[in-house]
Amino acid sequence: MNSFTLPQLTYSYDALEPFIDKETMTIHHQRHHQAYIDNLNAALEKAEETSTDLDSILQRVSEYGPAVRNNGGGHYNHSLFWEILSPNPQLRPEGKLAEAIDSTFGSLEDLKAEMKKAGLGQFGSGWVWLFVKFNGSLAVASTPNQDNPMMDVQLVNRGFPIVGIDVWEHAYYLAYQNKRADYLDSFWSVLDWAAVEKKYNEVLNKIR
Repeated sequence: MNSFTLPQLTYSYDALEPFIDKETMTIHHQRHHQAYIDNLNAALEKAEETSTDLDSILQRVSEYGPAVRNNGGGHYNHSLFWEILSPNPQLRPEGKLAEAIDSTFGSLEDLKAEMKKAGLGQFGSGWVWLFVKFNGSLAVASTPNQDNPMMDVQLVNRGFPIVGIDVWEHAYYLAYQNKRADYLDSFWSVLDWAAVEKKYNEVLNKIR
């Protein structure tokens, strides 16, 4: 029987204030993320899938029904989201990641602008990604609902996510209402580039 569980945060629910408020964090983590996990476990049990390798499941998610796609994506995406946030973040990338961002986008500020544009352009609920393509290069894309670039249902933007910004309304509406642009601007104040660099290096080691 599959038994994915809710990851514990390494910071308190109020630690990211004023950028992300305590009430949003509490509801987002305890209710929304937990619901994705509960539904994912039920869907995998129904599919008689015993694997606990979520990456592998998502990379062949077309083999499953929509419940695995939606809830598996919800679990993966939120787990990444919590992991890269910090109340004491490293505010700029360093090393190879910084070089890759500059060579691909021009500058960190240009990357932020491109991700904001993608976030504002995502109609309805979804995510904005900075991801590593299978050839090792960086790219930005948005996906609807709980999809992500790792899924084999993505026909164009495929790769391994290293930054994900949740643009579902439940991620920001209590504090920002309909001002998604303000939320996207605030996100960078709690993004820990040290955590992103770690994921970037892990991905490079995986694909090379």
